[in-house]
Amino acid sequence: MSTSITSRVLKPVGTAGTLFAFFLDVLRALFRRPFQLREFIQQSWFIASVTIIPTALVAIPFGAVIALQVGGLIKQFGAQSFTGSASVLAVIQQAGPIATALLIAGAGGSAIAADLGSRKIREELDAMMVLGIDPIQRLVVPRVLAAMMVAFFLNGLVSVVGVGGGYVFNVILQDGTPGAYLASFTALAQLPDLYVGLVKAVIFGLIAAIVACYKGMNAGGGPKGVGDAVNESVVITFLLLFVVNFVLSTIYLQLVPPKGG
Repeated sequence: MSTSITSRVLKPVGTAGTLFAFFLDVLRALFRRPFQLREFIQQSWFIASVTIIPTALVAIPFGAVIALQVGGLIKQFGAQSFTGSASVLAVIQQAGPIATALLIAGAGGSAIAADLGSRKIREELDAMMVLGIDPIQRLVVPRVLAAMMVAFFLNGLVSVVGVGGGYVFNVILQDGTPGAYLASFTALAQLPDLYVGLVKAVIFGLIAAIVACYKGMNAGGGPKGVGDAVNESVVITFLLLFVVNFVLSTIYLQLVPPKGG
């Protein structure tokens, strides 16, 4: 009984170790040649095609909710002129990268895990290794780079759509002034806020792709094992995203002082 409990406790630790080792293998394979350019373009197009519309649709309520909440809170303090700046700050720093990562993990990452998992149970990955082809270099590296690139551009889309949605809802529902909303952008927000949002999006895309590839390539037990791998990849990615976001936000706020301070 105690042995089974110990194994259950130590299993997450072992999974974290093998996941980190897999990340190091991917990092090492990044510099090997030849680079699979065709696979990279195909995966970039695929990930973008399954995430761009849901991301745009999710960004609208994200920006609207932030604008309504921030606008209502700031209005209580009599600082309505800062509504635009606070909303932009929240969207660019937090909402944009997180929304992008959730869509990349939920749509793109699950598809990657299912694809590699099906290849695993059909023993295609083993056949590639027998032929002397490294599956990590051939399949994983293009998918990881594609997810990072798509996350970078999707973050810009979320930021633009989120800020636009916040503007519309602030002006229509909260009787805000369009000029004041736009003019206050630079009151609290600054250029490093945009940079940290883009860096977060790229890192989140990296995490989503690494976890999806790892779970897919280690799937077993037939189709049910592939389904379990897809579910586990999404759950693990979500947990890692919030932890990493907390760490990155803490480091950023320590290194870059707020503009209003």
